[in-house]
Amino acid sequence: MPLDLRVDRSSPVPLYYQLAQQLEAAIEHGSLTPGSLLGNEIELAARLGLSRPTVRQAIQSLVDKGLLVRRRGVGTQVVHSQVKRPLELSSLYDDLESAGQRPATKVLVNTVVPASAEIAAALSVAEGTEVCRVERLRLAHGEPMAYLTNHLPSGLLDLDTGQLEATGLYRLMRAAGITLHSARQSIGARGASAAEAERLTEPEGAPLLTMRRTTYDDTGRAVEFGDHIYRPTRYSFEFQLLVRS
Repeated sequence: MPLDLRVDRSSPVPLYYQLAQQLEAAIEHGSLTPGSLLGNEIELAARLGLSRPTVRQAIQSLVDKGLLVRRRGVGTQVVHSQVKRPLELSSLYDDLESAGQRPATKVLVNTVVPASAEIAAALSVAEGTEVCRVERLRLAHGEPMAYLTNHLPSGLLDLDTGQLEATGLYRLMRAAGITLHSARQSIGARGASAAEAERLTEPEGAPLLTMRRTTYDDTGRAVEFGDHIYRPTRYSFEFQLLVRS
């Protein structure tokens, strides 16, 4: 494993945590790519002058985060890095590409439905107006990461299923001449229903991140309402907080 791993024995930070942080950084920065093997704990402990329980604790903390997996007959293997999504007006597809996650999409629903009261209010249309409904399963490295449900005003753009599986929704909107300007967004969490658990390969009742967003173009028109769920082991949101003077 060609990594420069070091521990500072004079630091108050526990040795296992120092090692875990360095390994996690290597995964996030791509030095350790999905599928990479760490080697066995004995070799790593001898190389760093650490005890085997210390190395085992560091590795277990990353297994618990979903970054590593122990495979019988193979060893400890990198699974993926967690996508840390900034709170800005970007698409999950673009964020996954930026993180080197090789996104893929399965379109499960692409249809026209009458707008419910909630959807109508979000898109500023009359209740019962026909709107486009798209449901997609977003994957990274072949593993489900998020289930995305979007409603758009009917006639806004051609929602071709093949194109939706080949690229991101926001890219299609921009290609159609729609200038995305701003959004209102809320983030939450809840337990997975049976159907959601099956889609995301999580146990029923497992915690899921939720995100709801209404997106507006440069004329102030609502062009999309998204209701998305994410696996928290694979995904997180990042905030930058500023002190008001």
